[in-house]
Amino acid sequence: MRFLSLRSLEQPMPMLNEDLVKSILSAVQDPLAQRDIISLGWLRGIAIVDDRVAVDLRAPYPIEGRRGELQELVRAALEAHESIGAATINLDWRVLVHKPQGDLKPMPEIRNIIAVASGKGGVGKSATSINLALAFQADGARVGVLDADIYGPSVPRMLGISGRPETDGKRIIPQRAHGLQVMSIGFMVEEDTPMIWRGPMVTSALQQLLGETNWQSLDYLVIDLPPGTGDIQLTLAQKVPVSACVVVTTPQDIALLDARKAVQMFRKVNMTVLGVVENMSTHICSQCGHEEAIFGSGGGASMSADFNLPLLGQLPLAMRIRADLDAGNPTVVADPDSEISASYMECSRRVAIELSQLPRSLELNLPTIQLENR
Repeated sequence: MRFLSLRSLEQPMPMLNEDLVKSILSAVQDPLAQRDIISLGWLRGIAIVDDRVAVDLRAPYPIEGRRGELQELVRAALEAHESIGAATINLDWRVLVHKPQGDLKPMPEIRNIIAVASGKGGVGKSATSINLALAFQADGARVGVLDADIYGPSVPRMLGISGRPETDGKRIIPQRAHGLQVMSIGFMVEEDTPMIWRGPMVTSALQQLLGETNWQSLDYLVIDLPPGTGDIQLTLAQKVPVSACVVVTTPQDIALLDARKAVQMFRKVNMTVLGVVENMSTHICSQCGHEEAIFGSGGGASMSADFNLPLLGQLPLAMRIRADLDAGNPTVVADPDSEISASYMECSRRVAIELSQLPRSLELNLPTIQLENR
């Protein structure tokens, strides 16, 4: 009688090849995106030598603040497989250019323009714009801010900038604050001078501020829009190549009514709405730290569900946010390790991830070829 050895009963070890590695990677998710890194477009190359694997990955959104933890996540998943003895992970990132609305072409030196809008004033849109821009930058991106609220420019005060910008002889050099490139009509007039302008002058000013500023190699330009659905928003839709819009609201019903109008307006002019940010979700007491939903709860989530949009973040109402902005030192840079900053960081990362999944621009800046007969 022949007896089978224990070895012969063992299952054969899977062959280590690229398909196996891809299969393992397809089960690894970016925790924030909640999608696997293959469908997110990270994979660039795989090398295999014996039982060792080297994987070349590139995320299409900034990950500088999370690079180490994401590398370890991928390495652990690969080395957990019995066929792989060791894994080397090369993880980089690069923000890609995404297609703007209509037939507009992306601007030179600006990969993506993100418009931050609200249906009504007083929902903390400017505070959100600035802290989101700084959060993008904290993850390694090159970021600019354009203050498009011509009648009520608040960005200079919130970033602690004063004085007129200089020119290089042809174009305006943007002001610098906390690493951001910044432009605002507030640099051109005294802080208490009212802008008593009709619509055409306002829209012309927006186009000049955007087009005549010497922006330098930006991954994102965040445009802080005025509230409403008027001249500035229409000019934006017709003249400015916007990759996507973010709508800011508070949980209360009145703010949600106007935020819904903003979403509908952008959709009617064929602009992509990336998602909803619910600001002032909960009030944080400066004395005891107690959180309370003083403006109601669930408004941003229900609006997102109604329009089939992601809820990109729920940001707190805290005295610290207001105090830091009044001092020209926003919370994301004033206290980067705080829970408030963590809320902005998570929100900015979700914005960047959602943007990365939109169609890419096919515009290529190819050199002109001239043929000569000799």
